[in-house]
Amino acid sequence: MQEPASPFEANPPPARKLVLSIVGAALAAALLLMVAILPAEYGIDPTGIGRALGLTAINGTTKTVGMTDVIGGNENLAEVKVPSFGDPIPLPNPAVSQLKEAAPQTHTQTITIPEFQETEVKAILDAAQVIVYSWEADGDVYVDFHGHDPAATGDGFVRYREEQSTRTGHGSLVAPFTGEHGWFWLNIDNKPVQIKLTVTGYFNGIKDYGILKQGF
Repeated sequence: MQEPASPFEANPPPARKLVLSIVGAALAAALLLMVAILPAEYGIDPTGIGRALGLTAINGTTKTVGMTDVIGGNENLAEVKVPSFGDPIPLPNPAVSQLKEAAPQTHTQTITIPEFQETEVKAILDAAQVIVYSWEADGDVYVDFHGHDPAATGDGFVRYREEQSTRTGHGSLVAPFTGEHGWFWLNIDNKPVQIKLTVTGYFNGIKDYGILKQGF
């Protein structure tokens, strides 16, 4: 009596049938490429069926603002309408956004302050111009970040920040008036202190006053 075949036994199809299946699949893929994919994606329609089915119109709808001709149809840009978002609310302070013809500049310098002596470095700014700054010291310093208005009488100044003992300072400033804006440092350490200062923004110049006088 013949033993029943195992349910796991493989029964591969004849080689001729396998070859016919592969050829059929390849022909179907080629037909799909010519009839659907080429007309829809690239506007190429070798059989004419894609145009009849409206597939070439899909490729012809791509538009690129800023070009004389548009991909897929050579349409004129006058036909492309830019949507209108209505009238904006006026800025309460127009100085918060300013267009410039040049990129902001960056100034970096290292200042050495002898023991118990002082110095000043100022950025020369027009009113409403902005700077971003960062400085680091390798010792303890007193710092007064302030601004001088040349139109003001006497020795008056505007103080932005004061710290009795620190080694770093980071921030930004929008100049409230045209003038000099910067830092007074006093070395309160028992050794010379080096300060590395970096200023980036729309300043007219950097004024280094050098070592001023004996602090104590």
